[in-house]
Amino acid sequence: MSTCSRCGATFSCAMVDADPAAPAQPCWCTYLPASLPVPSAPGASCWCPDCLKQHILDQRADHPKPAG
Repeated sequence: MSTCSRCGATFSCAMVDADPAAPAQPCWCTYLPASLPVPSAPGASCWCPDCLKQHILDQRADHPKPAG
């Protein structure tokens, strides 16, 4: 299990917690719009589904699409 670096919740990350004996599966986060780079610094970790989804919503609210 992974720990969210934003809120401390535990969650499953297919990129970190994958079973090496199982076929590779994409992580749940790959199905969401890209909004953050995947953490690469030593000791860095991803955000849980709730935090990442909230970040995406907040980002959309801060940068609304222009009316067309």
